[in-house]
Amino acid sequence: MLKEFKEFALRGNMVDLATGIIIGAAFSGLVNSIVSDLFMPVVAVITGGVDFSNKFIALGSGVTASDLAGAREQGPVLAYGNFLTLTINFLIVAFILFLVVKAMNRLKRQEEAKPPEVSEVPRNEKLLEEIRDLMAVATERTPRV
Repeated sequence: MLKEFKEFALRGNMVDLATGIIIGAAFSGLVNSIVSDLFMPVVAVITGGVDFSNKFIALGSGVTASDLAGAREQGPVLAYGNFLTLTINFLIVAFILFLVVKAMNRLKRQEEAKPPEVSEVPRNEKLLEEIRDLMAVATERTPRV
């Protein structure tokens, strides 16, 4: 069973998948920073400084708090602001990934469009071809008897 697990764990696809997950986790931190530090301030300026994470609808009459944490302590609330923030984050991440995949596909197409590299003929073959051509010319000049 240990041998079977070792074959499974060290299979090429598993290593690629693990690498992808690790890079994805690092990319997640980068994207979260892009969203929270770059895009959300712009969204806040566009919306007049509205903080979506604190938006909620009170479902009970006893909820009088103005912030989400206090409202949750007082009773049931529909916290749509966090959902809205996560939706915006998702759309931004999806768009960034779309741009990355599009760029990768463009690079791949450019690589495929390149003509194949012509390998240089080895020197000994080049000399043999020259000798052959010289012998053919010499044979043509020699009169036949």
